[in-house]
Amino acid sequence: MSQQLISHNKDLKRLRDDGFDVGIVENHLVVRNIPYVTPQKEIKYGTLVSSLDLSGEKTVRPRTHVAMFCGEHPCETDGTKIKGIINGSGQKALGPELTIDHTFSAKPSEGYSNYHHKMSTYCAIISGPAKTLDPSVTAQPHLPIVTAKEDSVFNYLDTASSRAGIGAVTEKLHVAKIAIVGLGGTGSYILDLVAKTPVEEIHLFDGDDFLSHNAFRAPGATSIDDLNNHPTKVDYLKNLYDRFRRGIKAHNLYIDKSCLDLLDGMSHVFLCMDGSESKRHIVDYLEAKGIAFIDVGMGIDEADGMLYGQLRVTTSTPSHREHVHSRKLIPYGNSGNNPYDTNIQVADLNALNACLAVVKWKKLLGFYCDLEKEHHCVYQIDGNHLINEETE
Repeated sequence: MSQQLISHNKDLKRLRDDGFDVGIVENHLVVRNIPYVTPQKEIKYGTLVSSLDLSGEKTVRPRTHVAMFCGEHPCETDGTKIKGIINGSGQKALGPELTIDHTFSAKPSEGYSNYHHKMSTYCAIISGPAKTLDPSVTAQPHLPIVTAKEDSVFNYLDTASSRAGIGAVTEKLHVAKIAIVGLGGTGSYILDLVAKTPVEEIHLFDGDDFLSHNAFRAPGATSIDDLNNHPTKVDYLKNLYDRFRRGIKAHNLYIDKSCLDLLDGMSHVFLCMDGSESKRHIVDYLEAKGIAFIDVGMGIDEADGMLYGQLRVTTSTPSHREHVHSRKLIPYGNSGNNPYDTNIQVADLNALNACLAVVKWKKLLGFYCDLEKEHHCVYQIDGNHLINEETE
């Protein structure tokens, strides 16, 4: 994808055609082999780095004039720092394969028109003193172009993480396999959120069809043509998110005792299904296999023409499980009298329930700070209260 992206954009392609050693690393634009003068008046080579703003696969005008650098701070011929670009120093990991040492600030009066303008300008500033000391050095070595298969799960680059400078933190979410059991309202919103993370495989389990009422509980906008095709839930959602990423695995079935082994190898499982004996079997199996899971639930009642109730997120990890059973926090039976079963205008609650579950999952992976380490969370609708329990 790196070389393909460069080829499809005039400003990036011009950098490459001009002989710069250009590439995409950790969703950042890099220009390698830039000669510069060190404080010891020696000539070394460093890497210029910029965040990369895209609209799909097309570059847009750089939103920031700031650039970054890997190496010692570039100097003038006398070993003093180039004052016109000084901004800040200190190592920062932008991802496992990219750590910068300095940030530079050199802003034209009207900003940079494109990435060729930005990167070539910085390269000229950085390499100028080196060329004065040795006219044979160049920032445009015209090296052979090496193509490599992109291993990202996304169909296009994740520039949100690179722009925020949190690529190394986002890497914590790079796990092999997770599962979502039940793709009703809350489960589909969980999919929407985890699909935007670098999880390699997201396995979907549900045996239902995607019908009109599901369209009012799921993220996005479903067309009448989609509904007329009578898709299954998992196939509809897989096709929807295949446009965005790879690794969505659809299983058009209900998980029961006969197929529990399909959950083997999952790092985490989201349980978004109604209470039933099948759920009891799933919980027992996940515990026996040492797999962490998060169970979500919604209890809605009606009084005086208004809905009230609560949302629940119950977490079970290999090191903290007993609360699930001692307090009977996960229901295994349906009351049969829940307005949620017939009232479809609660997509906001589905989304909130999903958000609480995914935030907890990210806490388990160390993405978010988790001071209390709660394993049971309840949101009360009428009082807008969020209650944490079962803290470590």
